[in-house]
Amino acid sequence: MTQPPDQQPPKGGFGAPQDPPPGGFGAPPPPARPPQMPPPPQTPPGQPSAPAQPPQGPPQGPPSGPQPGYGYPQQAPQQPQPGPYGYPQQPGPYGQQPQGPYGQQQGPYGYPQQQYPGAPVPPQGGGKNPFKGKPGIIIGAAVAALLVIGGGVFFAVNSGDGGREKPVASDSKNTDGDPLASASADQDDGSGDGRAGDDNLNSGRKAGEDKVLWLQTNKVALPRDGAQNYGMWFSGDVVVRAMYKTVTAYGVNDGKEKWSVPVPHTICAAPRQTTPDSKIVIAYKSNDTDKADCNQMQAIDLKTGKGGWKKEIPQEGSFDIMSSLELTIAGDTVTASRMGPSSAFSVSDGHKIFGRMAGACQPDAFAGGAKLIAVESCTKNNQPDASEQMQELDPSTGKSRWTFPLPAGWQVKKVYSLDPLVIYSTNEKKKSWNISVLKHDGTRRSQLTTKDSFQPECGLSIIDRDLQGCVGTAADANTLYLPTEVKSGANDVVAFDLNTGKEKWRAPAGSDRTMLPLRMDGPNLIAYKEPSYDGGGAVVSIPSTGGKASVVLQNPQSTSSIENSFYSKLVAYQDGRFFLMSGQVRGKRGDTTEKTMLVFGK
Repeated sequence: MTQPPDQQPPKGGFGAPQDPPPGGFGAPPPPARPPQMPPPPQTPPGQPSAPAQPPQGPPQGPPSGPQPGYGYPQQAPQQPQPGPYGYPQQPGPYGQQPQGPYGQQQGPYGYPQQQYPGAPVPPQGGGKNPFKGKPGIIIGAAVAALLVIGGGVFFAVNSGDGGREKPVASDSKNTDGDPLASASADQDDGSGDGRAGDDNLNSGRKAGEDKVLWLQTNKVALPRDGAQNYGMWFSGDVVVRAMYKTVTAYGVNDGKEKWSVPVPHTICAAPRQTTPDSKIVIAYKSNDTDKADCNQMQAIDLKTGKGGWKKEIPQEGSFDIMSSLELTIAGDTVTASRMGPSSAFSVSDGHKIFGRMAGACQPDAFAGGAKLIAVESCTKNNQPDASEQMQELDPSTGKSRWTFPLPAGWQVKKVYSLDPLVIYSTNEKKKSWNISVLKHDGTRRSQLTTKDSFQPECGLSIIDRDLQGCVGTAADANTLYLPTEVKSGANDVVAFDLNTGKEKWRAPAGSDRTMLPLRMDGPNLIAYKEPSYDGGGAVVSIPSTGGKASVVLQNPQSTSSIENSFYSKLVAYQDGRFFLMSGQVRGKRGDTTEKTMLVFGK
């Protein structure tokens, strides 16, 4: 895993620019906003109404990220901009492709730079220490503020009496990992898990609007702190999610449960990707106490709904901390990265492929899918030297295909696109950021130049990087698409030429609307227009050459309050259907049943 002796950083890479482009890499982001309280109880199913005010959510800070890199003069910090609706956002789902300021200091090479934003502020609350017994893990994500993509933060850590997780009241059959009762589509009283869309949810539908296919509400007994919702994965005619102690598949047309796989303890990690033959590996805790390790794995076949091999992740050294874990799949390989070394296993049979690498650099974060990209921390004379490198690894062996070294102090924070490879990196000491595009051999292709600030929605975690935890970025072979910062309730989607790093065109979302790129559909960009105060969201298609957006799916205005109320939402557009899922489920509270998944279609 060491750098080839003859390889040097690409010309024009992370050093001083020869000809600084005007405006650097982006406008400075606004300061972080104070945290907000979680959203109020939702309207029971079957009673949608237009919201009088935008729903509230957890904190949206920190705002956008560090300033554009490598030493260009910047403008003074902007004032904070109000979010479009006041609710948090989340990491993007799978197959989609990341955030805070203050004062100025002397930047590299003599150019003044603005400072990198400070750490996020967790929500204020009760007197219990959220970090008692284990590191806090940031669940879900919030509106990532400007390009550094940090997002509002909701700390979901268990602090139950005696170290045990305490489920809240629910009508679930059990909480010990046994199969849960299969649910059919809800009746009009909303008492079931999957609610067919041909009831009063569509009664207020107007001409030209598409319909709600189904709505799912939570019926599982959860710990008082709730549970993270992992997914969504698609296989055939089902959409699959993992939550608490069960992996469950639902029919994409009606939301009826197709199968479920129970696990013994709380699910604590899951990949964004699947193998080519629709398999995943999930991780669950070693027991039900607050101090449990996240070190148990199980393979699951999404085609058959059958659980496969189980395995405990072996420690790779005395400082191998497994309180938090990230799983990434590339080909038939699943990597398990955590605070310390990383491991990789075969998804087919669970055998170990690689663990601690030889050399001074060790992978501590991965991006996966069609290829396996490792971000590695390096040491010098057995001491951390604050340097990193990126490598493409052969998933079947762990051997390096190329190495891209970063100068000391620079860290890769997000991977905006895997192929083509687009990375977002920061230098905290120099308060700078950079977006670079790499070629297939690991050399630099270009870096972005712009005066804009951008606002994808990404996850933020203290321990894990979650390299692919963003929604709001997309790319084709020659173009990168990013959403600008929301100003006055609206934003643009900007297309950048990956060969030059310069802007090609931009598409405005419209008055009081925000728009997020999701993915490519042939030659067109698919984007999500989020709901406004008085209108439903929409899926739109924009030609990759630029031009007017055409509506692919128009969600009803009558259900905009439900669409707007999802907590730490995850989104996906698949086979003509738009899926909206809560990234964090809080469980039943009193008479309110929390909505967990909403699906629109023709």
